Amino acid sequence: MSLRILPLFLVFFVMGVADAMGPLADGVRDGFQVGHALATLLTFFVFIAFAVFSVPAGLLAARIGKRRLLLAGLGINAAAVAVPAFGQPGFSLLLACIFALGIGTTFLQVAGNPIMRDVSPAGAYARNLSFAQFVKGAGSSASSYLVGLAALLPLLGGMGWRSAFPVFFAFMLLAFLAVAFLKVEEAPAEVPPSLSGSFALLREPTFALAVLGIFLYVGAEVCVARFAKPGLVALGMPEQRALLLGPTLFFGALTLGRLLGGVVLARMKPLAFFRLSSALGLAGLGALMTGLPLLAVPGVLLAGLGFANIWPLLFALTIEARPGRSSELSGLMCMAISGGALVPLLMGLLADRGAGPLAYAVPAACFAYLVMLALRFPREA
Repeated sequence: MSLRILPLFLVFFVMGVADAMGPLADGVRDGFQVGHALATLLTFFVFIAFAVFSVPAGLLAARIGKRRLLLAGLGINAAAVAVPAFGQPGFSLLLACIFALGIGTTFLQVAGNPIMRDVSPAGAYARNLSFAQFVKGAGSSASSYLVGLAALLPLLGGMGWRSAFPVFFAFMLLAFLAVAFLKVEEAPAEVPPSLSGSFALLREPTFALAVLGIFLYVGAEVCVARFAKPGLVALGMPEQRALLLGPTLFFGALTLGRLLGGVVLARMKPLAFFRLSSALGLAGLGALMTGLPLLAVPGVLLAGLGFANIWPLLFALTIEARPGRSSELSGLMCMAISGGALVPLLMGLLADRGAGPLAYAVPAACFAYLVMLALRFPREA
């Protein structure tokens, strides 16, 4: 593997910091004495940025270049995490920082996938991009674990919920420097995408249903990341154990599932794997909905394995339907990551009203849609 690709793998790794906002919400909730719904605004402000900035980011990448867009995203992210890393922000300022983190991560998502092709040897793009998704999963898992671990470290433990942010800042700075020294000859866009051309694709049912699928999938993923720990605590599990067997186990299963995905796809067609993955995810959420302690941890594990490859599978199946419009479709699907803002907010409202395990009906409904979408795809896709 070429050393030129390593800076981009580091970029994919730091994308996972945004996923840590779910597990971090409990510490923020305790620190600011707010409810579940308000604490869920951390993930809301990360992911709502995708709704606003994904398509414009695609246009910006066409104008200034993908490498420069990566640098802009990393710079914004470094500034966003620096505020809680080196100071004690109020709740409103913290939300502004989290929104900035969402903007920067949007830039990284929109530019990171296509620029991987520019630095990959001929025939190696798909393999490198698949491994990059595994690296992103590792970043999500590591960031989630760091939220709990940093509070136990002597130098950071006194910072409370802010303890992980100095480490996040160091990773952002390292990634910025690595990309700054990256030499890459970018392939120019043949026809720069337009806002009108991008949104016009939503008039076609295939693409509209797929974008909605991404919206619901990301929302379901953030729901589990955000509520796995408090859900296990409500079943009588100690907090530290609930952190390890809740969000950390979930992100670990996501990472393992993405690593295994390349092996499975060598023997199984993408559509069949999409159907299997969506069914596994729904089964895991069904186990969590029962509220039975015996099924809770297996439910988290099964959900993580089922969730793991939904994004790349649905992305690939959609792009194959219209490869000549991949830029516009990529922007639309990145925009749909905003599901991570709205869907968990609904689950948070149910949790605040005492729904308990039945609040998992929200992500379960999302995956029921994905199962139907997977069955709807024509077999030859």
